[in-house]
Amino acid sequence: MQLKEFIKKALKEDIGDGDHTSIACIPSSVKSSAQLLVKENGIIAGVNAAIEVFQQVDETLKIKVLLADGTSVKKGDIVFTVSGKAQSILTAERLVLNIMQRMSGIATATTKMNTLLINTSCKILDTRKTTPNMRMLEKEAVRIGKGHNHRKGLYDMILIKDNHIDFAGGIKEAIRSANDYLVKHKKKLKIEIEVRNLLEINEVLKVGMVNRIMLDNFNTNDLKKAIKLIPKKYETEASGGITEKNIRSYALTGVQYISCGTLTHSVKSLDLSLKATK
Repeated sequence: MQLKEFIKKALKEDIGDGDHTSIACIPSSVKSSAQLLVKENGIIAGVNAAIEVFQQVDETLKIKVLLADGTSVKKGDIVFTVSGKAQSILTAERLVLNIMQRMSGIATATTKMNTLLINTSCKILDTRKTTPNMRMLEKEAVRIGKGHNHRKGLYDMILIKDNHIDFAGGIKEAIRSANDYLVKHKKKLKIEIEVRNLLEINEVLKVGMVNRIMLDNFNTNDLKKAIKLIPKKYETEASGGITEKNIRSYALTGVQYISCGTLTHSVKSLDLSLKATK
């Protein structure tokens, strides 16, 4: 339902009162076909969303899927073909490409990062650093790339970050207030807290009452010390400044999760095109 509503709004934004170029240039009776062409190597994602776009534009369009989401693709591969009313194919073209190029870029980047964690027990997470209204698709792309989703939004986890701590008056006050809130409102949410140094870890451990500790902007040496300091009953997560170049060294510290905003906020889209076939 969420996907249908998103695509409905996206089509309205793009089409407005009509695709006047296609309507003006091509008779409504003309039938044609097109294929989604891969122009660089990567992981394909967004096929199911593309099908929904075509169906909302024109339910008579016929789509033949050749390569499913999560497939490793190379330049020259054809992901699917679409046939039917030429006007309809052209109207759907840009939204299909916008979605698939971005999702495929995220899936490709996630897969690449994930391969760097082979033979470690660490899992890669996304963040809330997503494109407004596209979070569900971007998080799906992370899953397609064999990554894992962090919280969906502000509503499904308590994540106490540095500003929350500062505004609340300290670590102890923030943790206790969060726990009191959950009891008062009868909510069952996990609590995670961000720490910036070893001293803050000790403060958290004195209070307890959290599920996960996020170690923000720690170097690998300090992260190793932190992992040794934190009892096994707490989940651990590293975040901040982690890239392809250093992610493996972070994973080898023994941290359970690494969250990486770059998977969604600055990823390069995969080059794809929808080309008419003769």
